[in-house]
Amino acid sequence: MKHKKLILSLALLIISIIYIIHPFILNKETNVNSFKDQIIRFHIKANSDEECDQALKLKIRDELLEKMGAQFKKSSSIEETRGIVRDNIDNIKYITEQMIKEEGKDFSVDVSLGNRNFPTRKYGAITFPSGEYETLQVTIGEGKGKNWWCVMFPPLCFVDINHSNTSNVEKDLKKALTEEEINLLLSDKEPPIVLKSKIAEVLEKTKINLAKGLARRY
Repeated sequence: MKHKKLILSLALLIISIIYIIHPFILNKETNVNSFKDQIIRFHIKANSDEECDQALKLKIRDELLEKMGAQFKKSSSIEETRGIVRDNIDNIKYITEQMIKEEGKDFSVDVSLGNRNFPTRKYGAITFPSGEYETLQVTIGEGKGKNWWCVMFPPLCFVDINHSNTSNVEKDLKKALTEEEINLLLSDKEPPIVLKSKIAEVLEKTKINLAKGLARRY
C-alpha cells in the first residue's frame, strides 16, 4: 500500500513539474519562430552542381546584387521590400536571362516570391531554424544544384555588397526584430531550436504515458 502511494506521489510530482515548465518551453519556441514573418530570404538555385553551373550561379548573384542593391538596401519595412520584389520580378528574370546568354547557355529561368520550406541554416552568428520563410527564389535551368542564399529583408544582402559579410548582422536585424528575438537566434547564446522542440516533444509524451499508466493502475 505504501509502495503504491509512493508511486502515485512521484507520478503526481512529475506531472506537476511538466505542467509548470512545458508552457515556458512552448512559449520560448513560439517567440523564436515569431520572427519568420519579418524575414524575406533570397535564394538562387543553380542548374546543377557542375563547376560551370555553380560559377554561373555566382555571376548571376553578383549581377543581381549590383543592379538591384540600391533599391533594396533603402527599404525600411518588409512590406516595402515585398513591393519592390513584385515590381521587379520581370526585371530580375531579364537580368538573369541576359547573364545566361552571355555565358553561352540556354537555361530557363523561374523567378517567384512565396513561402518555401528550409532546413536549419547558419548565417554568420545567427541560426535560422527550419520551417517556412517568405522567399524570392531564382531557379536556373533544372535547379538541382546547390543554392546561394542571403537575407533580403532586413536588407543584409544589399547593405554589404560583399556577399553576406555578416559582421554587422545583429545590428541590421534590429530593423525588423526585437532584442529578445535576436538573442534567441544568436548561435552562441542559445541551444539549438531543434533541441527545444525535442524537449517539448518528450515532455508531452511523458505526460501522456504517465496519465495512461495511472489510469491502468487505478
